[in-house]
Amino acid sequence: MKRERLTPERIRRFTCPVDTKQAFLWDTEAPRLAIRATAGVKAFIFEAKLNRQTVRVTIGDVKMWNLDDARAEARRLQTLIDQGSDPRQEKVERLAALEAKREEARRTEAPALDTWKAYIEARTARWSPRTLLDHQRLTDPGGKPKTRGRKKGEGDTTQPGILLALLSKPLNHIDAAAVRSFLKEEAEHRPTQAQNAFVRLRAFLNWCEDQPDYKGQAHTDACASRMARDELPRAVAKDDCLQREQLRLWFEHVRRLANPVQSAYLQILLLTGARREELAGLAWGDVDFQWKSMTIRDKVDGERTIPLTPYVADLMAALPRRNEWVFSSPGAKSGRLQEPRIPHNKALTTAGLPALTLHGLRRSFGTLAEWVECPTGVSAQIMGHKPSALAEKHYRRRPIDLLRMWHEKIEGWILEQAGIEQPGEGQALGLRVVG
Repeated sequence: MKRERLTPERIRRFTCPVDTKQAFLWDTEAPRLAIRATAGVKAFIFEAKLNRQTVRVTIGDVKMWNLDDARAEARRLQTLIDQGSDPRQEKVERLAALEAKREEARRTEAPALDTWKAYIEARTARWSPRTLLDHQRLTDPGGKPKTRGRKKGEGDTTQPGILLALLSKPLNHIDAAAVRSFLKEEAEHRPTQAQNAFVRLRAFLNWCEDQPDYKGQAHTDACASRMARDELPRAVAKDDCLQREQLRLWFEHVRRLANPVQSAYLQILLLTGARREELAGLAWGDVDFQWKSMTIRDKVDGERTIPLTPYVADLMAALPRRNEWVFSSPGAKSGRLQEPRIPHNKALTTAGLPALTLHGLRRSFGTLAEWVECPTGVSAQIMGHKPSALAEKHYRRRPIDLLRMWHEKIEGWILEQAGIEQPGEGQALGLRVVG
């Protein structure tokens, strides 16, 4: 075993002989330290005995380690040997800890979008399709061609989801200051969306805190209720609703629409109190003409079955069966009705009626049902409202036949006010306007 005091110059001159695979030059100052030379590579190594077995550890390339640091590392490794520890195992554990630290750094610096995707995946089974879609839209990248009508000044492509920019930050950067800044900016342009996003974000951050992989990263106090009160405008309850005196004029102009699918859709929207997307997504397989019922995919309970009233049945029976959708649209990529607001607004304008949203038609059903003294729980079940203790102390699910009795009363009264005769049992399709 050749030994001499190592110096930078001696290390530089030391080479592996041509006829050997490797050669060693041992240091006298740090007796367990050596230079190992192979073809073109030189490295510092440490070698000692542990439990009568040779232990060799590569410290590192001579180009990366200076001599003093290599000697210090050799002495440290000798201390481990003296303590009965294997430096090789210590190295494995040290490298594993380093990699874990690096992984933790990568994880904490990764965009919160990654965690948001994990959140959606974990919650999908508990959500309705509509709730799932609402969450996906919050971080949609945008840039897709618009399939619905555009407001004045809007472009031809969709905007990025309202939470996309915020969730592009690392999760631990989404603190109260970041959320407050987000609310201030978004409240000016889209306050309703900002309110919805705030609620979804708060639920997401609370979920993160309950997960071992994300615990301690999320600021659960980032979405304090007072922040929404401070930064978001006070919500104004919408009250657009058809009055009894407006029914005749509304039906007259909606029924005049050139597109029978649009006309039927708007009338049925009013006569069922359904949500716009619920009704637009109605398939022929959901309609039972024999037993006078239809199943609506509900964003609250998943689905609900409501009566198929006579007038509504007539309207549906007269529609073309182009595909699986009741309210089909051959020009739409989805094959179904996409933007009923345009024809509805046109009908309102020609009728001289005040502005009325599609959700206002749903609201109208609930209000008009009170004229026939329909129990609140009945109209709520038809509309798919969540049970409310304020609305009904003892909420219960009514059978379809009981719902049908009241639903037909509501429909009959609305048609009477509109001057339209409701079809009777066995009456042929086609409705008569009464004077």
